[in-house]
Amino acid sequence: MRVVVDTNVLVSAALRDRKPERVVLFVAEQPDVEWVASREILSEYGEVLARPRFGLTPRILVRWRRLLASATTLVEVPNDVEFLRDRKDAKFLACALAADADFFVTGDRDFEHAQRLVRTTILSVTLFEKLVCGTRGRR
Repeated sequence: MRVVVDTNVLVSAALRDRKPERVVLFVAEQPDVEWVASREILSEYGEVLARPRFGLTPRILVRWRRLLASATTLVEVPNDVEFLRDRKDAKFLACALAADADFFVTGDRDFEHAQRLVRTTILSVTLFEKLVCGTRGRR
């Protein structure tokens, strides 16, 4: 199974020890789950996590950077996707298409309008945890 994780989910995971973190760790640790990301997405992950307003300590930043380095699979994205609702988020849809991802986990409701653009199933953290994580005995 291939999964794309939105930056807002990763930030929520780093800030709080709750459902987003459980979902991100599930994606990172399951041997049959592949967390896919493009260079542009990986760059955004690093830049956003380092923003001073989030107040992540150097120790926490190192933890998440190491997880990203070990758990993500780089995907080359040959084409852009036209996502007029929020152009800066088109990179996630392009990655999902290029990777033929099964799921895209996001907290951004703008993506509800994108489901028709990709075969990837777009789910909230709550639904992903319930439908995917929950079916594997983890809650």
